Amino acid sequence: MEAFPQDWQRALLIVAHPDDPEYGMAAAVAQWVADGKEVHYLLASRGEAGIAGLPPVQSAPLRTREQENACALVGVTELVFLDHPDGRIKEGLGLRKDLARHIRRVKPQLVLTLNHRDHWGPGRWNSADHRAVGRSVLDAVGDADNDWIFPELLAERLPRHKTRWVAVISPQPTHAQAVSTESIDKAVASLAAHHEYLRALSAEPVEDQARSQVEMVTAGGAVGFELYG
Repeated sequence: MEAFPQDWQRALLIVAHPDDPEYGMAAAVAQWVADGKEVHYLLASRGEAGIAGLPPVQSAPLRTREQENACALVGVTELVFLDHPDGRIKEGLGLRKDLARHIRRVKPQLVLTLNHRDHWGPGRWNSADHRAVGRSVLDAVGDADNDWIFPELLAERLPRHKTRWVAVISPQPTHAQAVSTESIDKAVASLAAHHEYLRALSAEPVEDQARSQVEMVTAGGAVGFELYG
């Protein structure tokens, strides 16, 4: 893989649920923040349908707090939720406009998101929300740079914005972002911050789950991205 570009200062990470940043990108985010770059998070939902046995009215505030704690551990201070319904996020113009609006507000040089394809590999189907958000992010980057797709955004005093790079955590990485041991440790802590969510997934200790997942993504001391730009 080629080295990930460093000629940017502000990034916007857009995903579907709490914990999505921590499973793939948190080590890179921690590294970038340590290097003085600015990273914003935008989540399409609060993950309220994600914990079996816990009603959404209880799960949503819990998972919101866990994501806030996870952000603090990697140095992210800008976190916004769009409140689309977890598990029922619809790809389409409504989501694209919400994403384009936030891209224009933040004005990132780099936009990051999750795998938008149907699968992660043989036998590993991707979730409907991940597919909907990932594909809508790719479209919204173009929408944000066009005056006439959502002209109502101009009425909100949000002029068009051109993003230089779009990076996707996917099964087909093209570029590698080197990460330090300290950044990997911060990523493990940030995933472990989703304590109740991870407890519902497995009886394995939360710290062990987090370490295993993050080290799988950062094998070789780097995080791989599929880069558009």
